[in-house]
Amino acid sequence: MGVPKRRVSKRRGRMRRAHYKLDPVHLVPCPQCHTPVISHRACPECGHYRRRQVIGAKE
Repeated sequence: MGVPKRRVSKRRGRMRRAHYKLDPVHLVPCPQCHTPVISHRACPECGHYRRRQVIGAKE
């Protein structure tokens, strides 16, 4: 069974976790209203997704 033989130092643990970060949100323009929207989501401004009205537009 994999049990650590020695305690991991703060530096070594932090170096290992240096790559645990969030990626920036990828925004694409909405084809209807050209507002920046997260890809594969309905546009909150006009309510379109894949050129179809799927939700009510924000007023």
